[in-house]
Amino acid sequence: MAQGLFNSSIGRKFAMALSAFFLITFLVVHLLVNFLSVISPSAYNEASHFMGTNPLVQFLFQPILIAGVVFHFVLGFVLEIKNKKARGPVGYVKSNSSQNSTWVSRNMVVTGAMILFFLGLHFADFWLPEINTKYIQGDMTGLLQGGDGDLRYYEELQHKFASPWRVAVYVIAFILLGLHLAHGFQSAFQSVGANHRRYTPVIKAFGKFYAIIIPLGFIFIAIYHFLNQ
Repeated sequence: MAQGLFNSSIGRKFAMALSAFFLITFLVVHLLVNFLSVISPSAYNEASHFMGTNPLVQFLFQPILIAGVVFHFVLGFVLEIKNKKARGPVGYVKSNSSQNSTWVSRNMVVTGAMILFFLGLHFADFWLPEINTKYIQGDMTGLLQGGDGDLRYYEELQHKFASPWRVAVYVIAFILLGLHLAHGFQSAFQSVGANHRRYTPVIKAFGKFYAIIIPLGFIFIAIYHFLNQ
């Protein structure tokens, strides 16, 4: 069944949409947890400590998330390659549909590749040091090495956003994410057949709102911590 799903263009687009829904939901959760660092450092520490030490999160949800990210981007590149092959040698000729499409819709693979590059930086900033602290150094409690009993997550977040160039990279990455979401949100619904004259305008409007508010929230967090060193 899975093989049949990926052998058809419709099936691949459907799978792409499902992975997009999964990542769209994750972005909301991730933003809410990170926004706690602005509201209450102690609440952010507690939430981060729970997610960083809970076995269900660490050994089930986290691997699923990583697999979902890899799946979404790999399938996106596969779809782009197959679309180019389908257009054939006359692909350079501009059709009416390409003229009416936006730059973002024509370059989803470009914005996706840039976001993927940013995710590599994000993993290097937060995920790899976390793995080192917990599993190599053996500090599963999440305490500062000074032993004063304070949780370390808020301090680490502040430290990462002390550098202006890093904040600039994050801001640019989230602007690209916004552009990617501006087309991808509504496209995901269309791929699963959610196309109705009454509901499609609502989905498009909410998609535009989502594509603005989610990246803007992450940008605000980065700038907030940069300015409050």
